[in-house]
Amino acid sequence: MSKTDNDVTARYYETEEERVLAFERGERTAVVAQNSDGYAMVMVRPSVDGDELERYYGFDMALDHAAELLGVRVGDLPVPEEASDMGM
Repeated sequence: MSKTDNDVTARYYETEEERVLAFERGERTAVVAQNSDGYAMVMVRPSVDGDELERYYGFDMALDHAAELLGVRVGDLPVPEEASDMGM
């Protein structure tokens, strides 16, 4: 699932290990990921395969960090509906 708004593109997908919400804005990227069970903290990484920067209980806090990495307001992040239940 992909969604673009306010010059930010969000892609949501699932792997065997994780639920992934990857954001792109120009050359900047930010990733919010959660284990595939969906009952864990969400982590923020600078890229899909990047090192974890921080873990959060709440999806809103992870989105705030992702927005900061992209240089936008959190309200500018398009979140596909499939990803809206991430976090504890």
